[in-house]
Amino acid sequence: MKIGDIVIDPPILLAPMAGVSNRAFRAIARSQGATLCTTEMINAKALAYHSAKSTWLMELDPGETPVGIQIAGSDPDLMAQAAREAERHGADVVDINMGCPVRKVVNNGDGSALLNDEEAAVRVVKAVVEAVSVPVTVKMRAGWDHDAITAPRLAERFEAVGVQAIALHARTRSDQYVRPADWRFIRQVRERIAIPLIGNGDVQTPEDAARMLETTGADAVMVGRASFGDPWIFRRIAHYLQTGQELPPPTARDRAQMGLWHLERMVTIKGEAVAIPEMRKQLGWYLKGTPRSAEYRRRAQTLRTKDEAQALVEEWLDHARNEELSWT
Repeated sequence: MKIGDIVIDPPILLAPMAGVSNRAFRAIARSQGATLCTTEMINAKALAYHSAKSTWLMELDPGETPVGIQIAGSDPDLMAQAAREAERHGADVVDINMGCPVRKVVNNGDGSALLNDEEAAVRVVKAVVEAVSVPVTVKMRAGWDHDAITAPRLAERFEAVGVQAIALHARTRSDQYVRPADWRFIRQVRERIAIPLIGNGDVQTPEDAARMLETTGADAVMVGRASFGDPWIFRRIAHYLQTGQELPPPTARDRAQMGLWHLERMVTIKGEAVAIPEMRKQLGWYLKGTPRSAEYRRRAQTLRTKDEAQALVEEWLDHARNEELSWT
């Protein structure tokens, strides 16, 4: 698959996720086979007001490519400005968020709220496309609710104004993350556009990825929550698509080493005071799979220092070795 001149092979992408797809996790995902990774959502209005956090979210690792920077907003001028800033920061792709279902986002008319206003959505997309020379993509949901499935028509209009790929999360805004993804929505979009289509939603195993590609006509798969604590899923999907065979799951040592590397990288990037609270949930995801591991995950939520975090991971690894267990 190609987005503009960018080759995405294997066709496996890391989803942009607030609080997750930061520089450290993108590096991990790339190392495990995610071909294109995208930043956390960056609010265009906050960026216009020179928010330090918004600017920081755009920071990329040296040599991080291909990489997408995702922007969100409903004002065409501010979105165009944000897109130019993203390109200046090194984005290979500028991605527009039309999928976020969070109330504080949609109450501002951003994210999935744009699915309710077709003309406003097209104005935003057109402004971004005209503002940059890099490819523009849109990540969207199927619609606001099941009475308003607008993605097929919007995708067609976005293609007409120059968008070079669509990523469809196969849920509506009203579904949040509770209702199972309905991949039929991806097929409906596929029937309306010729540009690359990326399927997203409930890809939890290599078999899921293969089945999504086969049944929907999507050109690529985007993995989000299934990578929490399991970034090896990208490598397993790539191997399965190429060979039809499954790689073994990560061992306890694999999980511990990755968790410690993730911890070290986050502390380097953000400093201990900021990194440790953010790593609590991340380490909780790594420390899964053994009997009684829930206690370790609970303790992860109270970590205060890097030393405490390292000690907990090492203690969990001893526990896992004693259980002589690896994961499926």
